Amino acid sequence: MTNAIRILGLDPGLRHTGWGVVIAEGARLVHVAHGVIAPSNDAPFAERLLTLFEGVGAVIAEHRPDEAAIEETFVTANGASTLKLGHARAAAMIAPAQAGLPVAEYAARLIKKALVGTGAADKDQVAFMVARLLPAAGRPGADAADALAVAITHAHARRARRIGAAA
Repeated sequence: MTNAIRILGLDPGLRHTGWGVVIAEGARLVHVAHGVIAPSNDAPFAERLLTLFEGVGAVIAEHRPDEAAIEETFVTANGASTLKLGHARAAAMIAPAQAGLPVAEYAARLIKKALVGTGAADKDQVAFMVARLLPAAGRPGADAADALAVAITHAHARRARRIGAAA
């Protein structure tokens, strides 16, 4: 593929960080790989963060993306949970930054709107659209589907920016 770009999408979480890699060439999207990084629930907090950082680094080394995109932290009423999620997000963001990749950030509502057409879509609707847009991905689990959705959103946003710049 010419003018193709590899995009790593990340859905950060302390228990499960989903990742997905797609190739975007114009409006065409191709699934490359997806998976989940799952630190041991019994490990100390710092080790869980290290597992996320190293796991994302391993994905980058294996799939060599050109850019990365990550879901923004969803703020909950439970401040401690939001803070822990922010730590996991930071661990996942540092690996692509260390590899020299630009890292774009997208709100969950924007990702849902980009894929389903409404920011209030549920996880099943997002997973359904990921399977439709990337049939080679099969039926990834929720975390990997969300990560692929982040990558798809970034691909569409990049394309929209290029079209806008050309106009």
